[in-house]
Amino acid sequence: MAPSVPRTRAAAALRMKKIALDNQDRTIRRLRAQLATERRGLTATKKELEETQVALEASHKVIARLTEIGLSMSKKIERMKVKKQQVRANHVECHQKFQARIHEAEDSMQAQHLLIEALVDEKDSLLQIIHGLQEANNAPAHSMMIGKKNRKRKRLRTFLWARER
Repeated sequence: MAPSVPRTRAAAALRMKKIALDNQDRTIRRLRAQLATERRGLTATKKELEETQVALEASHKVIARLTEIGLSMSKKIERMKVKKQQVRANHVECHQKFQARIHEAEDSMQAQHLLIEALVDEKDSLLQIIHGLQEANNAPAHSMMIGKKNRKRKRLRTFLWARER
């Protein structure tokens, strides 16, 4: 039995080594399969990352453009506000000028009215003087002429009175 024991031991050792090698081979294949899976996952993740990066850059460009548009709109709004203030100031200035012209016209009309009244009073006094002179000279009074002048004077006073109101 002695010669067969070492063979058996050697065969057992060889079988154990073969089993160990088979186990290592299966482990290596499994690890290679995991590595291939991880590489595929890594490639997909890398591709997704690149797509995300492109989308992010595009998004940044859009945001930059929108910011630029927003700033442009803000500048336009500010210019419009300034223009609106200028228009308001011009409107107020024009309104004040028109008010001043209206007051000037009213003052002028009032002065003309006073002048007309003074002229009418002077005319009345001149007519009375003429009438007095005609009576002193025993000249016949022009009653028709005086009546006509009185009617004109009444119309003028009525017109001026209505204009004041």
